[in-house]
Amino acid sequence: MTGRTRERPGRKVRAFVLRFNAEGPDGLKDIRSKGHPPRLTPAQLAAFAEIVETGPDRAKDGVVRWRRVDLKRVVETRFGVVYHERTIGKLLKQIGFSHISARPRHPGQKPEVIVAFKKTSPRP
Repeated sequence: MTGRTRERPGRKVRAFVLRFNAEGPDGLKDIRSKGHPPRLTPAQLAAFAEIVETGPDRAKDGVVRWRRVDLKRVVETRFGVVYHERTIGKLLKQIGFSHISARPRHPGQKPEVIVAFKKTSPRP
């Protein structure tokens, strides 16, 4: 087969032949790009995971639970790296966090009031 029958330009066929001659059949596999290097170091990523795991401090962070926009601001202030909100979501997935979160509790919520409020009527 030639480049004409496979609809490939001659230089592509030549590149395939050179790669095959140099590396054998493995040389014909597509070489994937490594992409951009990560902007957060592994240590910073671990620190970010710890920040997410411990949750926000209402007095300091001004929020009850983390949202991506809040985490974007935290990463920017603490690590000096600017990410888009969607990328923060990808980072969260990468370090093992889900987008589903528990419902936040009010800081002044008392367990005894909750128990007293629940219905106490017997079930039939």
